[in-house]
Amino acid sequence: MNAIVTKVFKSGNSLAVRLPRELGFEADAVVQIERRGNEVVIVDAGQQQSRFQAMLKRLADMPRPAEPEQREPFDYPDRPGLID
Repeated sequence: MNAIVTKVFKSGNSLAVRLPRELGFEADAVVQIERRGNEVVIVDAGQQQSRFQAMLKRLADMPRPAEPEQREPFDYPDRPGLID
C-alpha cells in the first residue's frame, strides 16, 4: 500500500488525524497508540488483548520443571593448606 498523506487537525483540546477507510477500524474499536521515535503506531487493543490472553494460556499449559533432587549433605574432608 502506498503512503497516504493527511493533515493533523484540532478536535476540541486534542489533535486528530482522519484515517482513510482502508486503514480504519470499526467505529467502537478500542485502540492502543504508541510513539516510537518519530512514528505513531496504532494497534487494535482488543486484538492485542486476545493475543496476550492466548500467550498466557500457552504459558499456563507448559509442563512444569521437575522438583530438584534432594541429596544427602556432603562433608568435605580436611585439606590442610588449601585455605589459610
